[in-house]
Amino acid sequence: MSGRRLRTLLVRETRATLRDPFTMIALVAVPLAALLVFGFVLSTEVKDLSLGIHDASRSAASRRFVSDLAANGTFALRPYASRDALDEALVAGEVSAGIVVPPDFARGIAAEAAAAPAELVVIYDGAEAVLAGNAEGFLRALVSDTAQRVTARERDAQGAARRVRFEAPSTRPGVDVRVRALFNPELDGTRFMVSGTFGFVLSFLTTLITAVSIVKERLDGTFEQLQVTPATSFEILLGKMLPLGVVFTLDVVLMMLAGGFLIGVWPAGNALFFVAVSAFYVLTSLSIGLVISATSATAAEAVQKTVMLSIPLVQLSGFAFPLRNMPTLVQWIAEVFPATHYIRVSHAIYLRGEGPIALLPELGMLFLFGAALVLFAIRSMERRA
Repeated sequence: MSGRRLRTLLVRETRATLRDPFTMIALVAVPLAALLVFGFVLSTEVKDLSLGIHDASRSAASRRFVSDLAANGTFALRPYASRDALDEALVAGEVSAGIVVPPDFARGIAAEAAAAPAELVVIYDGAEAVLAGNAEGFLRALVSDTAQRVTARERDAQGAARRVRFEAPSTRPGVDVRVRALFNPELDGTRFMVSGTFGFVLSFLTTLITAVSIVKERLDGTFEQLQVTPATSFEILLGKMLPLGVVFTLDVVLMMLAGGFLIGVWPAGNALFFVAVSAFYVLTSLSIGLVISATSATAAEAVQKTVMLSIPLVQLSGFAFPLRNMPTLVQWIAEVFPATHYIRVSHAIYLRGEGPIALLPELGMLFLFGAALVLFAIRSMERRA
């Protein structure tokens, strides 16, 4: 690879980008508009909440409570053997909420118990604010209602025994419900949407700009002129990707500053780490744009393919709708989207403040996708030549 040829290509692409008013407006205005629209406006309703349960009581009453909760059919219940396992499941995203049945649950609903009522603890992953915010009131009411029905049955059975023994019934409530949110105690949905907007913008806009610009150059004949120069396909690829990559990385910084100053949402984790991950994901998305351009004959065809690809990316990547509440087959399909892994990383850094070690699996997937797409883009350009 020649550094001189690459530098010439970089200067050429930078000048071409700066001379195009439409491209510059799209590069700056669209990310900011998307951030503000999704941050202020967009809201969703979520069903089929995945619910983890740790039954520390392991009594007949607690088993009846869990059975009644499962019979409701509203939630997908997952049992966990310990409180630590339940907390880990919440952090890992396996469940969106959890219930801890205390060891004294049976004693708490017993009429003869003199201690305070047993407390059922409902825990949310506050980072999933769309889920938690919309489900909190319903889940609290459902848990309370189920607990009270179990308590009533226990009291009825105990009341029959008291009537035989001529004892006075107790009127003390047996169960209290406490709610606690992890990572985002205020259940602020804005933080969730802002952190996901980065994935939406970088997935759609980078692909669209790259695909359309290269198809336009091919129609004008300038791209073929590059291919007959001594520059290799890899050098041409870098010459196309790096200038746009720098611009979109600056977009990430601009969006982060706009989200912080205008909406009040700053990343809980390391901002430089987030920008570095975003810059790598930009290169991955640009590679997708190169592949689309290599398989498109006109700019209109490139736009159509980009839109068709972006719809499932937005719907299935976890940008607005949690993946674990989707059908299993859809979850498997979503795992092959680079956007899915980037949005997970974005949420983890912005909402939970996680670092590189905790995010190694997702970062590894992003690296694999990025390397594969770059190689595929080079092959596509070579075949097109």
